[in-house]
Amino acid sequence: MYMENLSKPRRRPTQGDVARLAGVSQTAVSHVLNNNSALVIPAETRQRILAAMQTLGYVPDRTARNLRMRKTLTIASIIPDIENPFYPAFQRGIQDMADAHGYDLIIYNTDGVAAKEEKCLQSILQGGVDGLIAVLFHQGARALLPLLERNIAIVRLESQYKQPGNQPLDNIYIDNVAAAQAAVTYLIGRGYRRIGMLARHEGPGNVRLLGYQQALAAHNIPLEENLIQRTDFTEEGGFVGMGRLLALPVRPNAVFAANDMMAMGAMLAVQEAGLQVPTNVAIVGFDDIPAARLVNPPLTTVAQFQVELGRRAAALLFERLAGNMLTQGRSVEMPYRLVIRKSA
Repeated sequence: MYMENLSKPRRRPTQGDVARLAGVSQTAVSHVLNNNSALVIPAETRQRILAAMQTLGYVPDRTARNLRMRKTLTIASIIPDIENPFYPAFQRGIQDMADAHGYDLIIYNTDGVAAKEEKCLQSILQGGVDGLIAVLFHQGARALLPLLERNIAIVRLESQYKQPGNQPLDNIYIDNVAAAQAAVTYLIGRGYRRIGMLARHEGPGNVRLLGYQQALAAHNIPLEENLIQRTDFTEEGGFVGMGRLLALPVRPNAVFAANDMMAMGAMLAVQEAGLQVPTNVAIVGFDDIPAARLVNPPLTTVAQFQVELGRRAAALLFERLAGNMLTQGRSVEMPYRLVIRKSA
């Protein structure tokens, strides 16, 4: 009869085991593990300790270390759409800074749904992280107060300037209104007068809608509500919204889309209608995601420098975690740039 041979589980190596094998004190092992610069460990001794760790298969008990430090060495990030290429690039910048500070990063995706945003905030409150970088379409500063009361540092990516308050809540943003206005003003400067817009139902797309409206007003172009299509912040949303614009009795000769995904959906709708971009309809997007320069024709768009946005947001967060910041909040404006390509 077959008998399974189950070996007895090995005892997990400890710092004491490493110290005995390396012939050093446990204090020396602890200083090496924690990269403590207060005590100079000779290079040869450090190498013996590292070799002993490798021989024993020693893995530091991070939970115990975190309890001693009263830190989790983990930060969280909340984003509304992990499939939108803007956000992985934003996360790339956050991850770079987290790695540099020895922190782990947990990512939550909300699909831009209010209930999911609330659920994520509750999970973070219960799960224990040191800091949070969030893109929230529905939850305001009041919803973040329970986290701030737990000394969780918070940075928000916002769509416009927010007045810093007395709470240690930081905001980072680009001037979406000015950026959208610059994009539409460029179209006007190219001679386009009947300009449509693909706007989001809610969220940042509405702020960019304001920039669109201001550009038209500044050039005495009447605002026509039927030229504004409110739709999903996705390629499918752009495709559907552009279809509605093309079905108008007098279609627009240019369209500003509130993000690049919508703009690419719009380009597909134009092509499927037997028309050409920009010959029949010029299109401008927003975000400058990597695919923007690869589509045919390459997309004129507004660059937000997503990786740098992520790095700056994380830098603000780690300044808070270092405990050397003032108690009041900060609001930091980041740059944007209109990138001219062949779609307009």
